[in-house]
Amino acid sequence: MPADLPPSPAPDDARRRADELRQQITHHEHRYYVLDDPEIGDGEFDALLRELEQLEAEHPDLVTPDSPSQRVGGAPRDGVEKGAHSSAMLSLENAFNDAELRDFDRRAREALSVEALDYVGEPKLDGVSMAVRYEAGRIVIALTRGDGAHGDVITPNARTLRSLPLAIPAAELRSAGLPSDFEVRGEVVMPKGAFARMNARQQADGKPTFANPRNAAAGTLRMLDASVTASRRLDFYPYMLLGADGDPLYDSHWASLDALEAVRFKVNRLRARLRGLDEVVAFRDKCMGRREALPYEIDGVVFKLDSTPLWRRLGATAKSPRWAIATKPAARQAQTVVEGIDVHVGRTGAVTPRALLRPVEISGVTVSRATLHNADEIERLGLRIGDRVLVERSGDVIPKVVRVVAEGADRCPFRMPASCPVCASPVVREEGEVVVRCVSVSCPARLRESILHYAQRTAMDVDGLGEWLVEKLIDEGRVGDFADLYELGVEDLAGLTKVTKVSPTRLGEKAAARVVAGLERSKRASLARLVYGLGIRHVGARTAELLAERFRSLDGLAAASPEALESVEGVGPRIAESIRTFFTAPRNRELIARLRACGVNPVTEEPPVAPADKPSPVRGKTFVLTGTLPVMTRDEARERIQAAGGRVSGSVSRKTDYVVAGETPGSKLEKARALAIEVLDEAGLQALLEGVGAGTEDEP
Repeated sequence: MPADLPPSPAPDDARRRADELRQQITHHEHRYYVLDDPEIGDGEFDALLRELEQLEAEHPDLVTPDSPSQRVGGAPRDGVEKGAHSSAMLSLENAFNDAELRDFDRRAREALSVEALDYVGEPKLDGVSMAVRYEAGRIVIALTRGDGAHGDVITPNARTLRSLPLAIPAAELRSAGLPSDFEVRGEVVMPKGAFARMNARQQADGKPTFANPRNAAAGTLRMLDASVTASRRLDFYPYMLLGADGDPLYDSHWASLDALEAVRFKVNRLRARLRGLDEVVAFRDKCMGRREALPYEIDGVVFKLDSTPLWRRLGATAKSPRWAIATKPAARQAQTVVEGIDVHVGRTGAVTPRALLRPVEISGVTVSRATLHNADEIERLGLRIGDRVLVERSGDVIPKVVRVVAEGADRCPFRMPASCPVCASPVVREEGEVVVRCVSVSCPARLRESILHYAQRTAMDVDGLGEWLVEKLIDEGRVGDFADLYELGVEDLAGLTKVTKVSPTRLGEKAAARVVAGLERSKRASLARLVYGLGIRHVGARTAELLAERFRSLDGLAAASPEALESVEGVGPRIAESIRTFFTAPRNRELIARLRACGVNPVTEEPPVAPADKPSPVRGKTFVLTGTLPVMTRDEARERIQAAGGRVSGSVSRKTDYVVAGETPGSKLEKARALAIEVLDEAGLQALLEGVGAGTEDEP
């Protein structure tokens, strides 16, 4: 067990302490994931969770289904089960303009014979609908919308959402006036910030990126391996409360949202009670005006009658309820002339062409630019500079060109640049892709994401170098590439100030010293970590390890031929070409030279290989490493195991022979115990390694 955790209490004390820890962790999850107002730091929270996991590991009878330790996903499921909804999950009718909204209100008033109606307005979150049933205050099943009658069972995935309560104490339910059995329906979304970070990781690992947060949320929520869902930030916002029979529990929809908030659900704060159509229209305009500033994507506003008895009176069509409607921004169009085309370099290095338009007003906004996506799209449109085009704006930040209306008299073609307009580095278009990219990781347009990737724990592991600090260093011109980081001193960082909603916060000498120490420590990082940290397209952490084992130095990797690169496991022509492109770019070569001058020049030593004719307790065995070892780094342990003829795997299975556990081990340790796999600490691993080639008493 990790040395920094307290010893196991006696069973009675353990039970009391486990209950106490569960209450504390649940409270802090609610503060952080629901209220966005944490009371403790990540380290303190992690310590509480580790202590609970230790208690439950030593006393399995203490584990409860609603324990915070059970949020993380277990083994991947074999398939997706279907489940029936308690009542139909219908889609909403859409109103694209004031006339359609007015018509909806008129029909409802006439059907109910009233002069005005009370509504509840809520943002229409652009995510994935989910229904969650509770029995005795605990989650029993979670379903996607599916076809409205049946949905996919995604209970293991839903349990990983930290803004979704696993269990609600009976006292809280009574206080809120809720029964122990009920159903909550809502939207699962991926916040914009989490989406950006996930796509950056996907790209760095050479994996496909998601088109938008909604697709990312849908894909993540349906993962057969719920541990992947747990590793990504998803939030659940409830929008309806039903009884176990599928009918509303309250006569007021507003009251039902208040009740859900009282029992720790993350009810959307941007909601309002509204009287009549004028207030409805004003609320719609307010929400849509705030759209870009919100932490999540919305694609409209939903209005429901506040009175749920009126829901029953109005009923529903085969597809939509008659008591609710979604207002969506209509696509507005206008004609104008393309006066030029320039390119924009995004944070991933993507070079995107943009139409420079003769200014035109579309739905109250003056539009002077529109995206053209890529060179293939320009050819598809048959677009030339000087053409008259139809431009569409449908609430998106960047309008788009729909088609060419008339060819210009002096039209001229556009050619994508051969070099980056920001840093002058070469741009490349990989086979099978439509996007042209800048290859320089030091390009100012992509520098922020490059540095954050370089500093992350699985790369160079620079403690304390977070988003705001990186942005500050770039904005003030202190950092232009990775090498500049190593020239920073405590005095350069201590006075930097983070602007918050409350008051500016100075970094301070202690935090600055931690960053500088982290940078100094990163100079000793392994070659594999550096190769991964450089952010070479399509090169993930495992590929970086294999490349480091094969080529032993950055110079060796940079000089490798395509054939040599493709001889490495998992490296095909596409990855090989990406590596060659990276190391032939002048700015990248200059960066590597500067890193070397700063002391960052790791070399992977050839490990001694155990003679095949000597006995070895390690040869042929499969090891899994988890947690932080007291003396050896994970890379050192891996190299020693491999040198002794063993194999290191990233996941625990029945084929695993040993799990080596250090401090703060992850779920791999629990899986090892469940499979009765032998667990070693560092001393045990050392003893096993020292037995390599030891021979026997009969040998000379």
